[in-house]
Amino acid sequence: MQQIKTQIRDIPDFPAPGIVFKDLTPVIRDANSLRRITRKLAEPFQQSKITAVAGMEARGFIFGALVAQELGVGFVPLRKPGKLPSDTHSVAYELEYGKTMLEMHTDAVTVKDRVLLVDDVLATGGTAAASYELVGKSNAEIAGCAFVIELDFLNGRKQLPPQNVHSLIHF
Repeated sequence: MQQIKTQIRDIPDFPAPGIVFKDLTPVIRDANSLRRITRKLAEPFQQSKITAVAGMEARGFIFGALVAQELGVGFVPLRKPGKLPSDTHSVAYELEYGKTMLEMHTDAVTVKDRVLLVDDVLATGGTAAASYELVGKSNAEIAGCAFVIELDFLNGRKQLPPQNVHSLIHF
């Protein structure tokens, strides 16, 4: 992971002043790094009987879909408001730089599902906690959460229930 960590670039004051954005696009561009991240995100959950992977818009779609493929299960997009064409559940939440909302189709997962939540970065935990709540509205079981990067100094992990949180790279 150290080699991948060197590919991540810092973008200061994006998307708002005072935020240092961790840009994963150089990592995504490198096929070997992308394959390695996908395997490492999925690895702890290989025997967890996952039935679906849910990924948060937008970069969670990239990593989530790849992890779903690696685990041999389907992918559920957690989208910004108004982007899904059927009935949805929704959860409003706060980011470190504003408020937003996530939506998921009401029939995307059921009580029979074991879902893995995947995103690129765990920062303050707002998006992850909202995703956890959103998937929970369908009474699906959340088997764990996987992140490429965790910003430890923001304590986002504390926003999640005490369960399997897996992060590859820590800052």
